[in-house]
Amino acid sequence: MDAFNEMQTWGHEQVLFSHEPSCGYFGIIAIHDTTLGPALGGTRVWPYPTTEEALRDVLRLSRGMTYKSAVAGLNLGGGKAVIIADPKRADRESLFRAHGRFVESLGGRYITAEDVGTSPSDMEFVKRETKHVAGLLNLSGDPSPVTGYGVYVGMKAAAKAKWGKDSLAGRTVTVQGAGKVAYYLMSYLREEGARIMVSDIDAEKVQRAVEEFGAMAVEQDAIYDVEADIFAPCALGAIVNDETLPRLRVGVIAGGANNQLAEQRHGIALEERGILYAPDYVINGGGVINVYGELQGWTMERAKRKAQEIYDTILRVFEIANRDGIPSFQAADRLAEERLKSVAALKDMWVAGDR
Repeated sequence: MDAFNEMQTWGHEQVLFSHEPSCGYFGIIAIHDTTLGPALGGTRVWPYPTTEEALRDVLRLSRGMTYKSAVAGLNLGGGKAVIIADPKRADRESLFRAHGRFVESLGGRYITAEDVGTSPSDMEFVKRETKHVAGLLNLSGDPSPVTGYGVYVGMKAAAKAKWGKDSLAGRTVTVQGAGKVAYYLMSYLREEGARIMVSDIDAEKVQRAVEEFGAMAVEQDAIYDVEADIFAPCALGAIVNDETLPRLRVGVIAGGANNQLAEQRHGIALEERGILYAPDYVINGGGVINVYGELQGWTMERAKRKAQEIYDTILRVFEIANRDGIPSFQAADRLAEERLKSVAALKDMWVAGDR
C-alpha cells in the first residue's frame, strides 16, 4: 500500500506513525479534515495482522468521523487513532501514556477518546500526557448510552420512511452484537414492545440480553438469514458484503456499527433490493455528540437532546436520496459535504489585533 496515495484518495491532511519501544507501542493517528474544527475521534486498540490493515482502518474511520461530525452539526473535524496491540493486555499505563505523548505532539489538532478496545480508565492515562482527550471518568465517560439512544431514534426515523409510521411496537429487530451500544439500544426496543433477536460471539452477553430484554438468541452466522423487519449491525464493520447481502431478509438496516458496507457497490445493491439503509455514521453519531458535550460541559440529558436530532437528520438523508435519485449512503455524504463546503467558503474577516 502506498500511504501517500491512500491519503490523497481519502483526502487526509495528516497521518502520524509512532513507535515507543519501551512498551511496544505502535500507533497511527490520522487527521482527515479540520475545516469545521479540531479532529475528534477515538483510539482503537486491535491486533491488526499487518500495518496495511491498520492504516486502511484508521483512514476509513477518520474520514467517517469528519462526515459524522458534519452531519451532526458539530464544530469538529474528523480523526482517529489505532494502536496495534492486544486489547486485553494488562500493562496499560505505559501504552496509553506513550499514546498521550504522541497526541500532545499534534498541538490540539487531534482530540482522542475511547473506542473499541479502550475505556475511560485508559483515557485517564492519556490525560497524564495531554489535555487533548475526552471520554474521561466522572465526565461523559462511556458514550454508549447516548450512541444507543441515537441509533434507536434513527431506527424509528427509518421505520417512518419505510412504513409510514415510526412505531417499533411489534416489529422484529435482529441485533448483531450485544455489546454496550446494543445493550442500550435493546433496552429502548424492549420498552417500546419490539421483538428482539440477538447474536454475539460472547455467549454471556447474549444470555444477558435474553434475560433482561426477552430477546431470542440466534447463532452468530445465522443472524443474516432471519426474516425480520429491521437488521441492526452493532459489531464490527463490513458486514454487508458479497456473502451476506443475498441472505438478508429485512426491510431496513439501521445499526450502530461503523463502516457497515464492505464496498460502496453494496450500498447500491441494497437500494436495488429495496432494503432501506440508514447510513452508519449518521445513525451512530450519538457517540461523537456525547464527547462534544463533554468538551462543552453539557449534561447527559443535553447530549441526549442533541442526539434526538438524528431522527430528523436521517429523514433529511432519505429526502436527499429521493430528490437526487441516489442511494442513501451517497445522500449522507452529500449532506456532509454541503456543510463542509459552505463553511470552507466563508471569507476571512479582519478583526482588531490582526497584523
